[in-house]
Amino acid sequence: MKVISPRIHGYLDFLTVFIFLLAPTLLGLDQLPAILAYGLAVIHLIVTLVSDFPFGVVKLIPFSVHGWIERMVGPLLIAIPFALDFSDEAVARNFYIAIGIIIVVIGMLTDYQAEARVGKIK
Repeated sequence: MKVISPRIHGYLDFLTVFIFLLAPTLLGLDQLPAILAYGLAVIHLIVTLVSDFPFGVVKLIPFSVHGWIERMVGPLLIAIPFALDFSDEAVARNFYIAIGIIIVVIGMLTDYQAEARVGKIK
């Protein structure tokens, strides 16, 4: 069941960028977890702006590829605290696991083919 349209997904992408930007301050993340959050905010913003969907500015990446990127990023975010050895920091670990799960769920609910179907109709 794909209930999230490309437009709604765009809003969620920008929300994700803000969450990554605010997490270090609001959650007290420091060192590696904070640096990662800032870096992920920038990367997520770039991927959003270069994707071919309503919020894309340059439209270099097909929206379906945007979806595959997020399908890989979600599980990686869940693994990051363990792979980068900050799983003992409960707040940072829980943040990355939670945001990873949220990205996986959003990915499962987003219709990444909607733009392609609309393009065929025109």
